[in-house]
Amino acid sequence: MATLTASSNLVSRNSHVHHGPTTASYESKAVAMGLRSLKQTNTHNGLRILNPVDELLNRTPIKTNAVQAMRKGPQGKNARPKGMITCGMTFIIIGTEVAPWCKTGGLGDVLGGLPPALAGFGHRVMTIVPRYDQYKDAWDTSVVIELKVGDRTEKVRFFHCYKRGVDRVFVDHPWFLEKVWGKTGQKLYGPTTGNDYEDNQLRFSLFCQAALEAPRVLSLNSSKYFSGPYGEDVIFVANDWHTALIPCYLKSMYQSRGIYTNARVVFCIHNIAYQGRFAFADFSLLNLPDQFKSSFDFIDGHVKPVVGRKINWLKAGLIESWFVITVSPNYAKELVSGPDKGVELDNILRKIDDDGRLVGIVNGMDVQEWNPTTDKYIAVKYDVSTVLEAKALLKEALQAEVGLPVDRNIPLIGFIGRLEEQKGSDILAEAIPQFIKQNVQLVALGTGKKQMEKQLEELEISYPDKARGVAKFNVPLAHMIIAGADFILVPSRFEPCGLIQLQAMRYGSV
Repeated sequence: MATLTASSNLVSRNSHVHHGPTTASYESKAVAMGLRSLKQTNTHNGLRILNPVDELLNRTPIKTNAVQAMRKGPQGKNARPKGMITCGMTFIIIGTEVAPWCKTGGLGDVLGGLPPALAGFGHRVMTIVPRYDQYKDAWDTSVVIELKVGDRTEKVRFFHCYKRGVDRVFVDHPWFLEKVWGKTGQKLYGPTTGNDYEDNQLRFSLFCQAALEAPRVLSLNSSKYFSGPYGEDVIFVANDWHTALIPCYLKSMYQSRGIYTNARVVFCIHNIAYQGRFAFADFSLLNLPDQFKSSFDFIDGHVKPVVGRKINWLKAGLIESWFVITVSPNYAKELVSGPDKGVELDNILRKIDDDGRLVGIVNGMDVQEWNPTTDKYIAVKYDVSTVLEAKALLKEALQAEVGLPVDRNIPLIGFIGRLEEQKGSDILAEAIPQFIKQNVQLVALGTGKKQMEKQLEELEISYPDKARGVAKFNVPLAHMIIAGADFILVPSRFEPCGLIQLQAMRYGSV
């Protein structure tokens, strides 16, 4: 547990009221997360919702500001809650990416879009991610804590901004800021795709500990309806293996001492192929009691030659969490179907499923970020009545932006994705010579494996008037491609859910 070096008044419970715009396509997921949690148990005193679920909850007084807020009704044109919430839940959503600050794939989109939707339903929501860059809109909170990581003590600072009803918290430490931007440009997890930093276990151990401290030590007052620390009656939503120590540290460092006694961890699997497998001897680096060793213990090679005993972060996160969710119902079914789809954790997930602790909740799209009528990255705004003329103009703008011959009559194909086998980047590379000879143009955007990035960047050399490849993270260009392309390619070998197809349909691309 951390040592706090800046004073802060701690509270354990807050009132929650509806406020701010919600994110429409995430509404179903927001409702599913909130109401499903309410059906499981009522450990979070102060929850009250004015719909049939109210019968499941204990009644508690509502603060004056909550009553006033509800008399005013939903705030914002996009706010469409299914049931008026006067006292919501407290979510701490933890991950290693969040759009638009840092993103390599769908994880960043989810942490960018889902929290505002939850906030729009009256929940108090905080996201916690590493501070990889000097984000101009995030300010130093002046709160410094000390954490034990491995055999040393590290100081961590917190930066904060408030956007769309959500407290965005960034964990500041040289392992994130200096390593990623100072040495490697934009590689969040390793110097090259597929190769992790050697100290990733220490990096994410520090991150998980900091995330558990943030709700207790940060006194945040940006919201009209909430103030002070989030307290201890919270639901932590941990995302992918980098956050798998959250339930372990919660139990060993806090709940064993009577802290966070009502807190629960919901673990979300975005892609089970990434598990955090390390040498078994590395367990000592995590500073966990031996009682957790069995949760991490893993024999690598269920259907292939055994290469040794490991620790598996994801396995431990699944076992130790209160509830497990995935990004779609179909993906939840795939994970328990066998070792191929479950990537050697299918037995663990079947047990969790048998216990009623596994559910798939389909991903949504942030329709405020992806809205052709208001998109700040495109030159021409449009809706269903103006889509045909607008897309022709936006195609010309995209062609001019990347240096292709400007011609609205040429079919333009777009690709946006990570450059790796799962996303089918190699399939695309093999297919390009077969279709590029036709009367088409191609604009591809993505980062990933070095060889694939090189192939992408060489498109202009091979097909100067036909194709362009951009191997870097570029949010404005991504929006321009979605809006200006006639077709969006999705050559993925498999997708747990996928968001690119939703964005394409939203913008009228096939």
